Amino acid sequence: MNLFITGIGTNVGKTVVSAVLTEALEADYWKPIQSGVVEGKDSDTVKSLISNSKSVFHPETYLLNEPLSPHFAAKLDGVEIELDKIHLPKTTNHLIIEGAGGLLVPINDSQYVIDIAKQLDCEIVLVISSYLGCINHSLLSIDYLLRNHFTIKALVFNGTFEPEVKQAIVAYSSNTVIIDIPSLNELTKSSILQISSQIKPQIAL
Repeated sequence: MNLFITGIGTNVGKTVVSAVLTEALEADYWKPIQSGVVEGKDSDTVKSLISNSKSVFHPETYLLNEPLSPHFAAKLDGVEIELDKIHLPKTTNHLIIEGAGGLLVPINDSQYVIDIAKQLDCEIVLVISSYLGCINHSLLSIDYLLRNHFTIKALVFNGTFEPEVKQAIVAYSSNTVIIDIPSLNELTKSSILQISSQIKPQIAL
């Protein structure tokens, strides 16, 4: 199972969710495009939160210095991101693939982050966080995925939500696994392990 972790925007918790799912499935982890290397790599963050010894962390295809949209960061680095050069790592394990930003963040002049998931034939895990406007952003993202024939494996609600907000989003995507991840006071191996054990039966379906 190859799961592509994307979000309704930037800073909604994709890396934390990736760590939880990597631990829950004892999966491999891969982030094809990493912007903002000057601030650190998400793969290092996920690796620091994983307790199991089975997960393998595969190298990025593109490492970009500035914490910007991939197409802009690539331009500053003097490179062009080519979708055809992004290939699945060789593994027989489940694979968690973390995207960059939201679905339609550009990776070059004509392609977007979600095109990586399409090329690699991945199921989608959409990460949602609670903020003013999250309903609209969530429904737009779900609508795009459904209209373009992606399989939504799960909606992950990261943090605390008002019931009315959550229900408005859930109602737009039927027959989809719903996963709740509580707000974490501490981001540690222990907290990730605890949550992963709770959600494992849901994501393993």
